[in-house]
Amino acid sequence: MGSASREALAKARGSLQGRLSKTAGSELLEAADRIAKAPALGAALGDASALTESKTGLVERLFGALSAGARGVLLAAVAERWSNADEFVAGVEELGLRAEALAYAELPQELLAVADLVDRSHELQLSLGSKLIEAEGKVSLVQRLLEGKVSASAISVVSHLAANPRGRRLDAALREAARVAADQGGFELATVTVAAPLSADQQDRLAKLLQRSVGRQVLVTTVIDPELLGGVRIQLADDVIDGSVRARLEDLRQKLAA
Repeated sequence: MGSASREALAKARGSLQGRLSKTAGSELLEAADRIAKAPALGAALGDASALTESKTGLVERLFGALSAGARGVLLAAVAERWSNADEFVAGVEELGLRAEALAYAELPQELLAVADLVDRSHELQLSLGSKLIEAEGKVSLVQRLLEGKVSASAISVVSHLAANPRGRRLDAALREAARVAADQGGFELATVTVAAPLSADQQDRLAKLLQRSVGRQVLVTTVIDPELLGGVRIQLADDVIDGSVRARLEDLRQKLAA
């Protein structure tokens, strides 16, 4: 996001402190979907030069069926100055994700679990990422797959991301959504890739070290990749610490080839 959009999003997030219904998150995700599919609407609502009153009136006319809390969040978003319409849509989507995280505290963990499920199934990746399958078909597949296994909040988020890829891989979109949800809950997500499983004590000590580093609670998820050979690779937000044997061997190979 551009600096203007980041500032707009930060200000709009203040509206999440009010009383929101349990459905506010899914309502905002649906609003983001609707706006994304109507470029003229997105341009009108995300236009930094347009009068706030005209954008507010448009929201009231077109989104009057939203709950008071969800409509209040959308009104707060249109009142800010966004870099462009696409980033406005992304901002509304993030506000929806954050509202879902407020409704269900376990959302980050569930989204990561679904991301792992998608990673492990080539068939699922193809089906949910196919441009030949309509959005409704993808949503139906998600609901059949996840019904009774994860929360309604997680199903809402996964369905939205599957139906609205906007150039994103579903697994990557799910992990980013999990990061946003974790941030709303006041903690960071760390993905730790190792060649063999960590013991509970090792995982606990690693979480404490990372917590001291970032200054707040860290939830560690572990990915097993035998190709690392040994060592550990840690991804925390946009930062990657690669201390794996594979990375050291690759570094040595590059130096020898230079």
